[in-house]
Amino acid sequence: MTENLQISQLGDPALRQIAQPIDNVHDEWVQTLINNLMTTLLSSNGVGIAAPQVAVPYQMLIVASRPNLRYPNAPTMSPTVMINPRSLTHSQEIVKDWEGCLSVPGIRGLVPRYKSIAIEYTAPDGTVRQHQLTGFVARIFQHEFDHLSGLMFLDRVESTQDLVTEQEYLKRITINPD
Repeated sequence: MTENLQISQLGDPALRQIAQPIDNVHDEWVQTLINNLMTTLLSSNGVGIAAPQVAVPYQMLIVASRPNLRYPNAPTMSPTVMINPRSLTHSQEIVKDWEGCLSVPGIRGLVPRYKSIAIEYTAPDGTVRQHQLTGFVARIFQHEFDHLSGLMFLDRVESTQDLVTEQEYLKRITINPD
């Protein structure tokens, strides 16, 4: 049976810890964490989550882009569990776009991120995979990957002028949908 885990909120020291590598993806606790993290992500209507957000200091994240109220133009992809992910290369081009976080409810920020990024990670079955991510999916990965280093999107915002409430953000994307 899976469990919906409590998401740590801004200020919780668990969010600032450096996540440790996972030695054996086949360990029972790892498989349980995968299931619980997936349940938590889907029930929260997020597009990504990292283990440190549920106070588990290990290198695991899920990227699950799909359109929703907050990201109406997001591409649809199957949720992808990434264990011990790492960035291989990235584009020179940096794009600023809106981000939020399940651990920072009610706030959105304009965050600069690489437009594309090549990554490597271990899948739940133990295979090592490489992917080239672009656009919104690359943004989700970079956001969740930051959590593994104790960083949050607020650390990446260039100015407090780039922060808005969720309500103001929703007004802006309704007026300017692209």
